[in-house]
Amino acid sequence: MTISTEIISGADLWQRIDADGEGALSEKMGIEILEASPLRVVARMPVEGNTQPYRLLHGGASCVLAETVASIAAALHAGPDQIALGTELNASHHRSATSGDITAVASQVHGGRTAATYEVVICDDADRRICTARVTCAIRPRSKHAALDRVR
Repeated sequence: MTISTEIISGADLWQRIDADGEGALSEKMGIEILEASPLRVVARMPVEGNTQPYRLLHGGASCVLAETVASIAAALHAGPDQIALGTELNASHHRSATSGDITAVASQVHGGRTAATYEVVICDDADRRICTARVTCAIRPRSKHAALDRVR
C-alpha cells in the first residue's frame, strides 16, 4: 500500500473517498474540512447550534467532529477500493466552549492494511484544548459492502 501525503480539499476530497458528503451528519453540524491527507485532517465546527441545554458545547458534538476527521483520514489512507468504518471512539472532555468555533486536528497513530488509528485534538478559538480523542477505523474492501453501492 502506497500512502499519499498530498493535501486534498473541497469537492476533490469527497471524490477521492468516493462519497458526496451530502446529507451527512457533518454537514448538518457545520463541519468544514480545512486540510486533508491520510496522515492529518484539520476541520472546524461552530459551537453555536451544537450545544446542550446549558448552552455549552455538547460532548457528543465533539465526538462527531473527532470521528469525522479520523474517518476522512482513514478513508484517504485506505484508498479508492476500500472503505473506512469507525470501530472505536474514546474521548476525554477537558473544558467547555460556549461560542466561536472549535478546530480538530487528527494525526495518524497507526496506519495498517486493516485498521487505522488517529489521535484527535480539539481546541477552541483561544487554542485551549477542549477534547482529546482516539478513533480507530476498520479498513474493509468496498465490494463486501454492496449496500453502499446502492446508495450511490
